[in-house]
Amino acid sequence: MKPNLVLTFFLLCFTVSLPAAARPNVILIMGDDMGISDLGCYGSEIETPVLDQLAAGGLRFTQFYNTARCCPTRASLLSGLYPHQAGIGWMMTDRGHPGYRGELNRECVTIAEALKSAGYGTYMAGKWHVTKHVSPEGPKDNWPTQRGFDRFYGTIHGAGSLWDPNSLTRDNTQIAPDSDPEYTPEKDWFYTDAIADQTVRYINEHVAAKPDSPFFCYVSFTAAHWPMHAREETIAKYKGKYDAGYKVIREARFKKMKELGIIKKDAELSPQAWKWGSVKEEEWEIRCMEVYAAMVDEMDQGIGKIVESVKKAGQLDNTLIFFLQDNGGCAEAYGRRGKFQPRPEKPTLPAMKKGELQTRMQPRQTRDGYPVRTGAGVMPGPADTYIGYGMGWANVSNTPFREYKHWVHEGGISTPLVAHWPAGIKRKGQLEHQPGHLIDIMATCVELGKVNYPKEFNGKKIKPLEGRSLVSAFNGKTIKRDAIYWEHEGNIAIRKGEWKLVAKENRPWELYNIAMDRAEVHDLAKDKPVLVKQLSEQFQAYADRANVSPVGTWRGKPRVKKKPVKKNTSS
Repeated sequence: MKPNLVLTFFLLCFTVSLPAAARPNVILIMGDDMGISDLGCYGSEIETPVLDQLAAGGLRFTQFYNTARCCPTRASLLSGLYPHQAGIGWMMTDRGHPGYRGELNRECVTIAEALKSAGYGTYMAGKWHVTKHVSPEGPKDNWPTQRGFDRFYGTIHGAGSLWDPNSLTRDNTQIAPDSDPEYTPEKDWFYTDAIADQTVRYINEHVAAKPDSPFFCYVSFTAAHWPMHAREETIAKYKGKYDAGYKVIREARFKKMKELGIIKKDAELSPQAWKWGSVKEEEWEIRCMEVYAAMVDEMDQGIGKIVESVKKAGQLDNTLIFFLQDNGGCAEAYGRRGKFQPRPEKPTLPAMKKGELQTRMQPRQTRDGYPVRTGAGVMPGPADTYIGYGMGWANVSNTPFREYKHWVHEGGISTPLVAHWPAGIKRKGQLEHQPGHLIDIMATCVELGKVNYPKEFNGKKIKPLEGRSLVSAFNGKTIKRDAIYWEHEGNIAIRKGEWKLVAKENRPWELYNIAMDRAEVHDLAKDKPVLVKQLSEQFQAYADRANVSPVGTWRGKPRVKKKPVKKNTSS
């Protein structure tokens, strides 16, 4: 072989092999029912040293968005489409319309399916929540290992006890925590720990078996979704921290967010939801937030295990780690109504059998026979409680924004996004103020993973991606897009540049200049009717093409009143 041919051959081989070697591992981590201010690096007093360190070595987005609800977010995140395009515009209920089937459809591929086609190992631990089929006997064609994941450990259902979750599954087999030979923790079994530990296991096994192949891990924690469950030793760290109540904590976060640059120095604070002095059961309210803080803390500890495993494997430099959340803080009053139920001195129910599956979102009892309690004043944390933390603290979590999970005002849809990748993100510790959306995660993975995104998959036509790669933002460049859209439970919005048009279900449009008024305090709709008309028409065009229309389909088909039958009174 002549020298120049040898050189050409070598260069061709190098060109072919370089992209595969340079492709990063990807770890996508998501928290559940958390507000934008709940991390230390976004303004919180909660201890999140691992995420704070990732932020210090990476990039923090200040205007990153979700879909306002857990299951639409997961459908959108997994598919790179808006949730209605993926079939889950609302919950796991079929409303007879393509956008509201309650099932991740086959007109999309998941991130796992896309990356797997490019040679990635694909692993998931945690909450799935994109299928209505959660029974161990039911169809499993939309479970994780049928949607591109090599291994799965977690829950198919959307909510449950952190001490004993329903639909706990390893790969395709539902299991009970007390009878899983593959996972026997030293401490009591706890879901947050289990999610982190299984992710560590998958990373270690992949690196040992396929050291030259990249991996993708989707880590979907259920913290800090109700019920408020945490270990007592972690709860104790926050004893007394919330005694001053909502306003004091909210204002402290507001000040810190300004100092960090998350919001502008002249930003306004939206109105306070609840007044501390008028709240009953203040000790109970304090305990709720102490447990909530402990849940976030424990999640951060779990993320620390994952990061440490990547370091030990020598993979941290070329691993892209994302952290985001599925929606804003949750104001739902789950478990907070009704009479106080005291804990009995001894179990009052028969103990569950070893290996017995937990099949209820809210268990009737603990495994050792204590009834699971709800009601005002029931102190959350242990396995026999099932309580949410309420609107007052959700308002704190969403500092400084309006509204909560469900709504598409900023409090419902604003999420942190921490991106850490030493080899690929040189903007260490910087803030990125461009708007982004979780549809962008798939587009980013497709670009970095060198994926040939399919037009057809398993004989089905695949919808083109809606998102934009965040690689441009990693490099300090502009994310080129026209607009971002939302619809959830009839609440609708469009964000175009600095303008956001938003409305609650069946209410008039509101218009905000987000660059000047992120807290959505000053409605400019009456001052700019032409802009309202232009943006509303653009939203309608999106709704018509993206399986959203007609808005209101989430409620199901309206009941048709039957006309009364006239009795024939003639003889």
